[in-house]
Amino acid sequence: MTARKLIIAAAACLVALSSASAMAAGDAKKGEKVFKKCKACHTIKKRRQNKKGPNLAGIIGRKAGEGAGFKKYSKAMKASGIVWSEATLDEFLAKPRKMVKKTKMGFAGLKKASQRADVIAYLKSAGM
Repeated sequence: MTARKLIIAAAACLVALSSASAMAAGDAKKGEKVFKKCKACHTIKKRRQNKKGPNLAGIIGRKAGEGAGFKKYSKAMKASGIVWSEATLDEFLAKPRKMVKKTKMGFAGLKKASQRADVIAYLKSAGM
């Protein structure tokens, strides 16, 4: 393989990788719309009381089952050992009961990876 072909192949790989990163990043504005499905039970506004579910402001980096002032976590959630990150939120939002078998959360999940990425972007932008 010539040096020129190697450069072209490397450039193509970089373009593909940067496109994948951009897709995974999510869109906070779209996430706000998707989050409407969550609003009945959750809020992301700082200093707002918990609803049926915990306040999600600042969830990234927080240990599961330890939201300030929320007392209704399931034993399974408290014992899960999960620390919320983009990856753990993505897995949980896809199928909550698969990740934490006896969670009290009744939500079935978000099937589309793009919607999960958008919600995570919204949580990051509005809840921190």
